[in-house]
Amino acid sequence: MDSNCLQAKRLRNRRLTTYMCPSCHQRIGEKTKKRLATGDFRVYKERKSEQYLS
Repeated sequence: MDSNCLQAKRLRNRRLTTYMCPSCHQRIGEKTKKRLATGDFRVYKERKSEQYLS
């Protein structure tokens, strides 16, 4: 990945975001959809601590 491309800049600015190759992203997405379909899996989203960030 080029260090000056838009995706690289986004990764530098958002350090909690990780880079995954497209095949891994697709594989994990499929497994997550299967777990969501069972009803026993919950997706917890991070709450913003500051009101103006939400």
